[in-house]
Amino acid sequence: MAQNKSDILKIEDLSIFYGQVRALNHISLRVSEGEFVAVIGANGAGKSSLLRAVLHIHEANSGIIQFLGDDITHKSSDSIVRSGISFIPEGVRLFPSMTVLENLQLGAHFSRCPISERLNMVFDWFPVLGERVKQKAGTLSGGERQMLAIARALMSSPKLLMLDEPSLGLAPILTAEVFNILGNLNKREGYSILLSEQNARKALQYADRGYVLETGNVTLQGTAKAVESNQQVRQAYLGG
Repeated sequence: MAQNKSDILKIEDLSIFYGQVRALNHISLRVSEGEFVAVIGANGAGKSSLLRAVLHIHEANSGIIQFLGDDITHKSSDSIVRSGISFIPEGVRLFPSMTVLENLQLGAHFSRCPISERLNMVFDWFPVLGERVKQKAGTLSGGERQMLAIARALMSSPKLLMLDEPSLGLAPILTAEVFNILGNLNKREGYSILLSEQNARKALQYADRGYVLETGNVTLQGTAKAVESNQQVRQAYLGG
């Protein structure tokens, strides 16, 4: 990753409370332009809270979130999405009774590019979706639904793609396919990606840098190779 690239997302000293429980404790994190950053940790570590705070789904109690140099900490979720962030939440939340094409068209709501141009692009990246444009989203396989969720997010021409647990519930072969797609979107197409993931091995395999989140605290950060080689990470998340 070139050192002169600017930070597209910068989080400083972010804390979030749910009642008396501190979900995030003075978190600082950055994503540079064209970078793939992975946040790994166990269930309940605060990974989802972190991503949701970026979109102002969860209110920050303290700290600053900047996107493209602008303070978005307390902006509305709608305006943040319009500024160029697409979020794929845990659990692949599609509209199951709508067709593949209709789901994709909804994703283009904020796009300034012609919808036909975006459709051609996502069908190049996801040929299987091009074969299923009239099929109801709810009838797709788990892997196909995750592909549709990613494709729908790309329809808005985002500057930053955020994903929460994209491998959840997928068989290993489908997990590998999804991560291969994300790797290609990053390395070949230049998309900036922020990913939260329990599958640390896969996440660090494709990421440029990684953060380890434990009970709301960043306990380790660095290049993906450095994080992966850390003995504590290997024991806790990589099976030794």
